[in-house]
Amino acid sequence: MTDSTGADEERLVTGYSGRLLLAVSVGWGLIQSGRLVISPLLPAISTDLGLSSTRAGAAISVLWGLYALLQYPSGRLSDRLSRKTLLVGGLGLLCVSFGTLATAPTYLVFLVGAAVVGLGAGLYPTPARGLVSDLFVTRRGQAFGLHTASGDLGGVVAAGLATLVLAVATWRAAFLPVVVVIVAVAVALHRWNHESYVVGRVDMAVADTGRRLLGEPRLRWLLVSYSLYAFTWQSMVGFLPTYLQVSKGFSPSLANTGFAALFVVGAVAKPTAGAVGDAVSRSLLAATVLLAAAATLVVLVVATSPAVVLAAVVVFALGLMAFPPVMQAHLMDSFPTDSMGGDLGAMRTVYIGLGALGPTVVGATADAYDFTLAFSGLVGCLLVSGLLVALVSRR
Repeated sequence: MTDSTGADEERLVTGYSGRLLLAVSVGWGLIQSGRLVISPLLPAISTDLGLSSTRAGAAISVLWGLYALLQYPSGRLSDRLSRKTLLVGGLGLLCVSFGTLATAPTYLVFLVGAAVVGLGAGLYPTPARGLVSDLFVTRRGQAFGLHTASGDLGGVVAAGLATLVLAVATWRAAFLPVVVVIVAVAVALHRWNHESYVVGRVDMAVADTGRRLLGEPRLRWLLVSYSLYAFTWQSMVGFLPTYLQVSKGFSPSLANTGFAALFVVGAVAKPTAGAVGDAVSRSLLAATVLLAAAATLVVLVVATSPAVVLAAVVVFALGLMAFPPVMQAHLMDSFPTDSMGGDLGAMRTVYIGLGALGPTVVGATADAYDFTLAFSGLVGCLLVSGLLVALVSRR
């Protein structure tokens, strides 16, 4: 893995470590932009390609399903080959896949493009986090905060990009700037990363990894906690605008403002929480922000004033978005150095995969009852998740 000196490690924005942190973070932000821009473009895509809601939803499910599936093998391969091999390879696949989406003449081609987006995106984030862990140790939480915040900035970019493109062009044009910047990031990682490209057969050691993670009670309970968090996060991202319109009577523009607030707040909360986590107990901080998010979600569910609801969304986002950099740095501290990428990837495969069930459960609950009951259930998920982290941290 990449070596770093103490001097490099302290340079979050300059020097060798800083350049690589910047490059992998911009890459992650662009991946998020390319994936998230599909949602606001979906009505135009469906009209152009003649898609039903079921077929459009299937394309998104394929994308996220393959993304989750690739988390463990990408981490394992990056541990045994090199981070550079997986990062640049993933970006290459993404260039092809976003280009395919931009030119798809039929649903079948669009579905193939979405599948390759899932594969390319799945190869990237776990090696990227492994590289950040290689480069930063004493300031790992702050580095994770900056890196993960780039994904939230990508969400903000996606919203703006979709609005701009639909005003001046067709939906296909939205993917072209994403491809251009991803190419630039791939070139930067190729030139700046001193690792070599390594290709070879790698034993996935699925059974060994499973025994290591599930055999240790502390890691097992942290996996349960993160799965409940991921369930809540994906449910909120999928249904917050709809909930604000249906249950709170918001206009579409006001509901989208609340949705955008998640990512704007996240871009600030994540690096801040990461830096704080370097100075205090990461596990206790993670539990605190989850319990704060749960309490604020209660306010969001019961509030009727638009001002109070929007304020609750902002405070809720602070707690929700502060969790990932703190917990991921905590997990990296817990994993063996020679398998940290694979171990994180295995956990990500599980919690992202289980979290992907969230929108389905929330939607089904809303159809059978209402969104208020569905979102009240998410309060329980956050409470249990936060209490699990707090209990584990006391052992």
